[in-house]
Amino acid sequence: MQPRARVGFHGEQQDTSSAGWLRLLALVEEAAADGREEFNPLVELSPHERRDVITLPASIARLTEVKHLRLYGSNLVRIPPEIGAMTNLEEFSPYTSHRLHWFPYEITRCSKLARSTVSTRSLFGNFKYRPPFPRLRTTGEVQSGGHLAALDPKQWGTTAISTCSVCDGPVEGRELHQRWISLVVATDVLPLLVNACSAACIAALPSGAAKHAPLPHLGGWEAVQPSADSA
Repeated sequence: MQPRARVGFHGEQQDTSSAGWLRLLALVEEAAADGREEFNPLVELSPHERRDVITLPASIARLTEVKHLRLYGSNLVRIPPEIGAMTNLEEFSPYTSHRLHWFPYEITRCSKLARSTVSTRSLFGNFKYRPPFPRLRTTGEVQSGGHLAALDPKQWGTTAISTCSVCDGPVEGRELHQRWISLVVATDVLPLLVNACSAACIAALPSGAAKHAPLPHLGGWEAVQPSADSA
């Protein structure tokens, strides 16, 4: 990534009427019903259907028996926070999913996650190039009366926020606190987006990974990151 390149969230929204999305929903239901330990949905989709899919459905929360989630070469631009409910997940493989630049903080709830294969050079704040993080909005900037059910993903990184990434409690629009933090998740350092319900939950976050920003931050060009040489 070139220095001073424009960095931001992908603004695409999932077309929930597309063939790829509808097929993915069915595949999640099949996997939940048969209790399979590996979920590799993209191999079941045609190339056109794979292009249809830019996120995963919230129903992945039902995949509590899955140990390995494979998403090689996807067109995904975001992973939903419901991945945190995949409590038996041991391996996460979104390798060559080059449009995935960050992950939800909720992935840290996958306490058994021990192995990952991520295209780290595509990530915000990666140690090779230190690309900047998108600038997050501050508390009180939520529009539409403070509602968090219909957000612009280009501005907020997601289309909806319902619960706190830290305590899992409800989030009120005027009390939303978004922060970035980079943590070791399995075998990679991942940039994680935190949607917190309070300043107290932000204060409860751990320190950032070594050679990354030590404190939760709002991103933007002003966010201080170690130089690439320091890594």
